Amino acid sequence: MKISREIRDVVQRRAHGVCEYCHLPQDASVLPHQVDHIIGKQHHGTDDLDNLCLCCIRCNLKKGPNIASLDAETGRIVPLFHPRRHSWSEHLSLDQDGRLHGLTPEGRATVQLMDMNDISRVSLRALLLRRSRYP
Repeated sequence: MKISREIRDVVQRRAHGVCEYCHLPQDASVLPHQVDHIIGKQHHGTDDLDNLCLCCIRCNLKKGPNIASLDAETGRIVPLFHPRRHSWSEHLSLDQDGRLHGLTPEGRATVQLMDMNDISRVSLRALLLRRSRYP
């Protein structure tokens, strides 16, 4: 099923125009942010608003259909950060250099799987931070 324009608008407004995983603002992205199924259709995820989030193209491509990954600190398979169920600030943090840090197993697994600290992503976040454009 295709996501309607109305649903897309609701998801974008709810996210305040930022990727709900890495917090990249839409206006700082070359490509439009996408509506992501947090739990993919192949895992019986639905098109309900509770299963949708705004996602930058990089996070969407890296996350793919994954719903879990390895937490390198504990060696355990854990669920990924879930934007509808988890508080971003409880699971993730940002330092002044633009690096994201996982604070919990879910946060660490998400940062690692989605390669959120790739040098180009860190550089962009650092630039946006200096310009007071990063949430």
